[in-house]
Amino acid sequence: MNDNCLTDMNYIKSLCGRHNFALSKGFGQNFIVNPGICPKIAEAAGIDETYGVLEIGPGIGVLTKELALRAKKVVAIEIDERLPALLAESLDGFTNVKLIMGDVLKLDLRKIISEEFGGLKVAVCANLPYYITSPIVMKLLEEKLPLEHITVMVQKEAAQRISAQPGTRDAGAISLAVRYYAQPKLLFTVQAGSFFPPPKVTSAVIQLVINRQPAVETPNETQFFKLIRAAFCQRRKTAQNSISAGMGVPKAQIAAALEQIGQNPLARPEQLTLEDFCGLQKALFAQKG
Repeated sequence: MNDNCLTDMNYIKSLCGRHNFALSKGFGQNFIVNPGICPKIAEAAGIDETYGVLEIGPGIGVLTKELALRAKKVVAIEIDERLPALLAESLDGFTNVKLIMGDVLKLDLRKIISEEFGGLKVAVCANLPYYITSPIVMKLLEEKLPLEHITVMVQKEAAQRISAQPGTRDAGAISLAVRYYAQPKLLFTVQAGSFFPPPKVTSAVIQLVINRQPAVETPNETQFFKLIRAAFCQRRKTAQNSISAGMGVPKAQIAAALEQIGQNPLARPEQLTLEDFCGLQKALFAQKG
Protein backbone atom coordinates (compact mmCIF):
# COMPACT_ATOMS: atom_id res chain seq x y z
CA MET A 1 0.00 0.00 0.00
CA ASN A 2 1.56 3.36 -0.99
CA ASP A 3 1.48 6.32 1.39
CA ASN A 4 -1.34 8.19 -0.33
CA CYS A 5 -3.61 5.36 -1.49
CA LEU A 6 -6.32 6.16 1.08
CA THR A 7 -6.71 9.57 -0.58
CA ASP A 8 -6.54 8.18 -4.14
CA MET A 9 -10.01 8.10 -5.70
CA ASN A 10 -9.34 4.92 -7.71
CA TYR A 11 -8.19 3.10 -4.59
CA ILE A 12 -11.12 4.46 -2.53
CA LYS A 13 -13.64 3.26 -5.14
CA SER A 14 -11.95 -0.13 -5.31
CA LEU A 15 -11.82 -0.46 -1.52
CA CYS A 16 -15.46 0.56 -1.10
CA GLY A 17 -16.48 -1.76 -3.94
CA ARG A 18 -14.78 -4.76 -2.33
CA HIS A 19 -16.73 -4.12 0.88
CA ASN A 20 -20.01 -3.12 -0.78
CA PHE A 21 -19.77 0.26 0.95
CA ALA A 22 -21.60 3.42 -0.18
CA LEU A 23 -21.32 6.79 1.52
CA SER A 24 -24.12 7.63 3.92
CA LYS A 25 -25.61 11.12 4.08
CA GLY A 26 -27.21 10.11 7.36
CA PHE A 27 -23.79 9.74 8.98
CA GLY A 28 -22.47 12.91 7.34
CA GLN A 29 -19.70 11.01 5.56
CA ASN A 30 -17.25 13.03 3.45
CA PHE A 31 -13.87 11.36 2.95
CA ILE A 32 -10.66 13.39 2.79
CA VAL A 33 -8.94 13.01 -0.59
CA ASN A 34 -6.36 15.79 -0.31
CA PRO A 35 -3.20 13.89 0.74
CA GLY A 36 -1.75 16.88 2.59
CA ILE A 37 -4.64 17.45 5.02
CA CYS A 38 -4.44 14.53 7.48
CA PRO A 39 -0.66 14.77 8.07
CA LYS A 40 -1.19 18.49 8.69
CA ILE A 41 -3.95 17.78 11.24
CA ALA A 42 -1.88 15.14 13.05
CA GLU A 43 1.15 17.44 13.15
CA ALA A 44 -0.95 20.40 14.37
CA ALA A 45 -2.29 18.20 17.16
CA GLY A 46 1.27 17.62 18.37
CA ILE A 47 0.76 13.86 18.56
CA ASP A 48 3.78 11.70 19.42
CA GLU A 49 4.53 8.37 21.12
CA THR A 50 3.62 9.80 24.55
CA TYR A 51 -0.03 10.12 23.44
CA GLY A 52 -3.06 7.92 23.30
CA VAL A 53 -5.51 9.36 20.76
CA LEU A 54 -9.28 9.08 20.72
CA GLU A 55 -10.63 9.46 17.19
CA ILE A 56 -14.33 9.92 16.46
CA GLY A 57 -15.61 8.74 13.08
CA PRO A 58 -12.54 7.23 11.35
CA GLY A 59 -14.31 6.76 8.01
CA ILE A 60 -11.99 4.68 5.84
CA GLY A 61 -9.02 5.43 8.10
CA VAL A 62 -7.19 8.32 6.39
CA LEU A 63 -6.63 10.36 9.56
CA THR A 64 -6.46 7.20 11.69
CA LYS A 65 -3.40 6.08 9.73
CA GLU A 66 -1.58 9.40 10.27
CA LEU A 67 -2.37 9.31 13.99
CA ALA A 68 -1.23 5.69 14.27
CA LEU A 69 2.12 6.59 12.68
CA ARG A 70 2.73 9.06 15.52
CA ALA A 71 0.82 7.97 18.63
CA LYS A 72 1.43 5.09 21.01
CA LYS A 73 -2.19 4.01 20.57
CA VAL A 74 -5.28 5.13 18.67
CA VAL A 75 -8.82 4.20 19.68
CA ALA A 76 -11.31 4.99 16.93
CA ILE A 77 -15.02 5.19 17.68
CA GLU A 78 -17.31 4.38 14.76
CA ILE A 79 -21.10 4.12 14.56
CA ASP A 80 -21.39 2.73 11.01
CA GLU A 81 -21.59 -1.07 11.27
CA ARG A 82 -20.52 -1.42 7.62
CA LEU A 83 -17.00 -0.09 8.25
CA PRO A 84 -15.09 -2.61 10.45
CA ALA A 85 -14.21 -4.97 7.59
CA LEU A 86 -13.17 -2.07 5.37
CA LEU A 87 -11.03 -0.56 8.16
CA ALA A 88 -9.43 -3.95 8.81
CA GLU A 89 -8.11 -3.80 5.25
CA SER A 90 -7.22 -0.10 5.07
CA LEU A 91 -5.38 -0.20 8.42
CA ASP A 92 -3.83 -3.64 7.94
CA GLY A 93 -0.43 -3.73 9.65
CA PHE A 94 -1.21 -1.09 12.28
CA THR A 95 -1.17 -2.98 15.57
CA ASN A 96 -1.68 0.15 17.69
CA VAL A 97 -5.23 0.89 16.48
CA LYS A 98 -8.37 -0.35 18.21
CA LEU A 99 -11.87 0.11 16.81
CA ILE A 100 -14.80 0.55 19.20
CA MET A 101 -18.25 0.42 17.66
CA GLY A 102 -20.95 2.68 19.10
CA ASP A 103 -22.49 6.13 19.30
CA VAL A 104 -19.93 8.52 20.82
CA LEU A 105 -22.76 10.48 22.46
CA LYS A 106 -23.84 7.36 24.38
CA LEU A 107 -20.50 5.73 25.19
CA ASP A 108 -18.73 6.01 28.55
CA LEU A 109 -15.66 7.88 27.31
CA ARG A 110 -14.08 8.17 30.76
CA LYS A 111 -14.13 4.38 31.07
CA ILE A 112 -12.69 3.93 27.58
CA ILE A 113 -9.86 6.37 28.32
CA SER A 114 -9.12 4.68 31.64
CA GLU A 115 -9.07 1.18 30.12
CA GLU A 116 -7.22 1.97 26.90
CA PHE A 117 -4.69 4.70 27.66
CA GLY A 118 -3.16 3.94 31.06
CA GLY A 119 -0.14 6.19 31.70
CA LEU A 120 -0.43 8.08 28.39
CA LYS A 121 -1.35 11.68 27.74
CA VAL A 122 -4.72 11.65 25.95
CA ALA A 123 -5.95 13.80 23.09
CA VAL A 124 -8.97 13.78 20.80
CA CYS A 125 -8.30 14.20 17.09
CA ALA A 126 -11.06 13.78 14.52
CA ASN A 127 -12.84 14.88 11.39
CA LEU A 128 -16.24 15.36 13.04
CA PRO A 129 -19.60 14.78 11.34
CA TYR A 130 -20.84 18.35 10.88
CA TYR A 131 -24.44 17.65 11.84
CA ILE A 132 -23.48 16.73 15.43
CA THR A 133 -20.37 18.86 15.97
CA SER A 134 -21.69 20.87 18.92
CA PRO A 135 -23.11 17.91 20.91
CA ILE A 136 -19.83 16.00 20.53
CA VAL A 137 -17.64 18.96 21.49
CA MET A 138 -19.80 19.76 24.51
CA LYS A 139 -19.87 16.12 25.67
CA LEU A 140 -16.06 16.01 25.54
CA LEU A 141 -15.84 19.21 27.59
CA GLU A 142 -18.74 18.81 30.03
CA GLU A 143 -17.65 15.35 31.13
CA LYS A 144 -14.30 16.87 32.20
CA LEU A 145 -12.38 14.00 30.69
CA PRO A 146 -8.63 13.73 31.34
CA LEU A 147 -7.68 15.27 27.98
CA GLU A 148 -4.75 17.48 27.02
CA HIS A 149 -6.48 18.93 23.98
CA ILE A 150 -9.08 18.38 21.29
CA THR A 151 -8.13 18.94 17.62
CA VAL A 152 -11.06 18.58 15.23
CA MET A 153 -12.12 19.48 11.73
CA VAL A 154 -15.57 21.07 11.61
CA GLN A 155 -17.59 23.36 9.39
CA LYS A 156 -15.83 26.75 9.16
CA GLU A 157 -18.89 28.59 10.47
CA ALA A 158 -18.98 26.30 13.53
CA ALA A 159 -15.24 26.78 14.03
CA GLN A 160 -15.69 30.56 14.06
CA ARG A 161 -18.54 30.32 16.59
CA ILE A 162 -16.66 27.90 18.83
CA SER A 163 -13.47 29.97 18.81
CA ALA A 164 -15.13 33.41 19.03
CA GLN A 165 -13.93 35.61 21.88
CA PRO A 166 -16.72 36.26 24.42
CA GLY A 167 -17.81 39.89 24.27
CA THR A 168 -17.42 40.03 20.48
CA ARG A 169 -20.03 40.01 17.73
CA ASP A 170 -19.49 36.38 16.69
CA ALA A 171 -19.84 35.04 20.24
CA GLY A 172 -22.70 32.71 21.11
CA ALA A 173 -23.66 30.37 23.93
CA ILE A 174 -21.23 27.71 22.67
CA SER A 175 -18.37 30.24 22.52
CA LEU A 176 -18.79 30.96 26.22
CA ALA A 177 -19.28 27.32 27.16
CA VAL A 178 -16.12 26.31 25.30
CA ARG A 179 -14.05 29.11 26.89
CA TYR A 180 -15.19 28.00 30.32
CA TYR A 181 -13.52 24.62 29.76
CA ALA A 182 -10.77 25.31 27.22
CA GLN A 183 -8.73 27.75 25.15
CA PRO A 184 -9.85 27.46 21.51
CA LYS A 185 -7.80 28.38 18.46
CA LEU A 186 -8.71 28.22 14.78
CA LEU A 187 -5.69 26.57 13.11
CA PHE A 188 -6.43 26.50 9.37
CA THR A 189 -9.21 26.18 6.82
CA VAL A 190 -9.82 23.31 4.40
CA GLN A 191 -11.53 23.83 1.04
CA ALA A 192 -14.48 21.70 -0.11
CA GLY A 193 -12.41 20.16 -2.93
CA SER A 194 -10.31 18.32 -0.33
CA PHE A 195 -13.24 15.94 0.26
CA PHE A 196 -15.23 13.32 -1.60
CA PRO A 197 -17.99 14.09 -2.11
CA PRO A 198 -17.18 17.80 -1.73
CA PRO A 199 -19.42 19.40 0.92
CA LYS A 200 -21.20 22.66 0.19
CA VAL A 201 -19.19 24.44 2.89
CA THR A 202 -15.60 25.29 3.77
CA SER A 203 -14.15 23.39 6.72
CA ALA A 204 -11.70 24.44 9.42
CA VAL A 205 -9.49 22.72 11.97
CA ILE A 206 -9.66 24.00 15.55
CA GLN A 207 -7.81 23.06 18.68
CA LEU A 208 -9.19 23.32 22.21
CA VAL A 209 -6.50 23.20 24.90
CA ILE A 210 -8.22 22.05 28.08
CA ASN A 211 -8.11 24.40 31.09
CA ARG A 212 -6.77 22.80 34.26
CA GLN A 213 -9.39 24.83 36.13
CA PRO A 214 -12.60 26.41 34.76
CA ALA A 215 -12.05 29.93 33.40
CA VAL A 216 -14.31 31.49 36.06
CA GLU A 217 -15.58 30.43 39.48
CA THR A 218 -19.31 29.92 39.51
CA PRO A 219 -21.34 28.86 42.56
CA ASN A 220 -23.56 26.62 40.43
CA GLU A 221 -22.45 25.37 36.98
CA THR A 222 -25.88 24.13 35.92
CA GLN A 223 -27.50 27.46 36.73
CA PHE A 224 -24.59 29.35 35.09
CA PHE A 225 -25.05 27.61 31.74
CA LYS A 226 -28.82 27.89 31.97
CA LEU A 227 -28.35 31.66 32.32
CA ILE A 228 -26.05 31.78 29.27
CA ARG A 229 -28.42 29.68 27.16
CA ALA A 230 -31.37 31.88 28.16
CA ALA A 231 -29.42 35.03 27.22
CA PHE A 232 -28.65 33.75 23.73
CA CYS A 233 -32.03 32.13 23.13
CA GLN A 234 -33.28 35.27 21.37
CA ARG A 235 -30.15 36.91 20.00
CA ARG A 236 -31.87 39.96 18.53
CA LYS A 237 -33.19 40.93 21.94
CA THR A 238 -31.32 42.52 24.81
CA ALA A 239 -29.82 40.20 27.41
CA GLN A 240 -32.35 41.36 29.99
CA ASN A 241 -35.31 40.55 27.73
CA SER A 242 -33.98 37.11 26.80
CA ILE A 243 -33.01 36.17 30.36
CA SER A 244 -36.33 37.40 31.69
CA ALA A 245 -38.22 35.27 29.16
CA GLY A 246 -35.99 32.23 29.66
CA MET A 247 -35.63 32.24 33.43
CA GLY A 248 -38.71 34.08 34.67
CA VAL A 249 -36.76 36.89 36.34
CA PRO A 250 -38.27 40.42 36.26
CA LYS A 251 -36.58 42.70 33.71
CA ALA A 252 -36.01 45.43 36.26
CA GLN A 253 -34.08 42.99 38.47
CA ILE A 254 -31.88 41.95 35.52
CA ALA A 255 -31.29 45.59 34.52
CA ALA A 256 -30.21 46.39 38.08
CA ALA A 257 -27.89 43.37 38.14
CA LEU A 258 -26.30 44.41 34.83
CA GLU A 259 -25.66 47.89 36.20
CA GLN A 260 -24.22 46.32 39.36
CA ILE A 261 -21.56 44.48 37.30
CA GLY A 262 -20.77 47.59 35.26
CA GLN A 263 -22.71 46.66 32.14
CA ASN A 264 -25.27 48.60 30.14
CA PRO A 265 -28.80 47.42 31.15
CA LEU A 266 -29.58 47.29 27.40
CA ALA A 267 -26.51 45.17 26.54
CA ARG A 268 -26.96 42.38 24.03
CA PRO A 269 -25.86 38.87 25.08
CA GLU A 270 -22.85 38.80 22.74
CA GLN A 271 -21.45 41.87 24.53
CA LEU A 272 -21.15 39.95 27.81
CA THR A 273 -18.03 38.04 28.83
CA LEU A 274 -17.75 34.92 30.99
CA GLU A 275 -16.88 37.18 33.93
CA ASP A 276 -19.99 39.27 33.23
CA PHE A 277 -22.23 36.20 33.24
CA CYS A 278 -20.62 34.99 36.45
CA GLY A 279 -21.19 38.37 38.11
CA LEU A 280 -24.73 38.47 36.77
CA GLN A 281 -25.46 35.02 38.15
CA LYS A 282 -24.21 36.02 41.60
CA ALA A 283 -26.15 39.29 41.53
CA LEU A 284 -29.39 37.62 40.45
CA PHE A 285 -29.33 34.41 42.44
CA ALA A 286 -27.20 35.12 45.51
CA GLN A 287 -30.25 34.94 47.77
CA LYS A 288 -31.31 31.60 46.23
CA GLY A 289 -27.99 29.78 46.70
